[in-house]
Amino acid sequence: MSDATSPPGAALDDRAAIELLEALVRHYTPSTHEAPAVECLVAWMARRRYEACVDAAGNAVGNLGEGEKHLLLLGHIDTVPGEIPVRREGGALYGRGSVDAKGPLAAFVMAAARVGALPGLRVTVVGAVEEECAISKGAYHVVRAYPPANWVVIGEPSGWQRITLGYKGRLLVDYALEQSMAHTAGQQRGVCEQAVDYWLRVAAWAEGYNRDKDGAFATLDPSLREIRSDCDGLAERVTMTIGLRLPLGLDVPALEAQLAGWAGEARVTTRGHELPFRAEKRNPLTSAFLAAIRAGGGHAAFVTKTGTSDMNVIGPRWERPIVAYGPGDSSLDHTPNEHLALDEYLASIRVLERVIARLAQV
Repeated sequence: MSDATSPPGAALDDRAAIELLEALVRHYTPSTHEAPAVECLVAWMARRRYEACVDAAGNAVGNLGEGEKHLLLLGHIDTVPGEIPVRREGGALYGRGSVDAKGPLAAFVMAAARVGALPGLRVTVVGAVEEECAISKGAYHVVRAYPPANWVVIGEPSGWQRITLGYKGRLLVDYALEQSMAHTAGQQRGVCEQAVDYWLRVAAWAEGYNRDKDGAFATLDPSLREIRSDCDGLAERVTMTIGLRLPLGLDVPALEAQLAGWAGEARVTTRGHELPFRAEKRNPLTSAFLAAIRAGGGHAAFVTKTGTSDMNVIGPRWERPIVAYGPGDSSLDHTPNEHLALDEYLASIRVLERVIARLAQV
């Protein structure tokens, strides 16, 4: 799995790269608790000749070089909740965020530091906050406050030989129903039964929508995220959250109208809406990645993902060449067994070094 073409003297740098990754993973950073890791990363970048700071959103930001050409490497520094003991075992680093997505972020930071400032190219690395809580506070700040870069790479696990071109969109649906208590032997249906009926109706509609669709990237994927109920002897209540992964081409306003129409006496609201996005695969950025992966002995491939990432925030708003890239097996995202193979992590750094060097020549 490792990159066959390690540069001379890479062993010391490889140790430094692993130490950086482990330092970030040791900071437990569920969304809104990123500050200690942000400070750690900014300090590390400042020691490696970055112009480093914390921006107004709380993102860790580092700049190297200057010039008319600009490459943005944006990863996220927050994680989902669930602390995992950090350890090295069997050539892998275990810990929350090792895959999603401190591995890709650390690879960005290390690759740019190794390459250093190149004539005519400015490289900006951002460790963005609050990506995992359906807000993407850090990425939205970048879109609003930073000038569009020429090229953008989003830090998400793809495996070192794969380049991600697209992600599905997202819509979260919140359902709430309250009614007066009634005896269970009576005619009134309980709030939990009505909530389950609503979920089943959404799931059935999605199944019908998907019937003639080809491939996972084209389907509408519903998930029941949460359901809670309570009563105080006078009223009973239920709340429920449904997640929808949105394909390209779906009429979202029409879907929202359907969701409201099925609500009955319940209150239904939506949030966390991100458009699906798929990038072009023929441009200098994708060419640089294809060449860099092949130069490392890899078999480059393009993929699309059924989840959502900060690509959905930046891609449609900046309309610049963009991909997502990073080491790691994305099936380990959010799991208790999250771990990153260190040889893959190091291979991805060398790919990114070649990409940066090639873009400087464009």
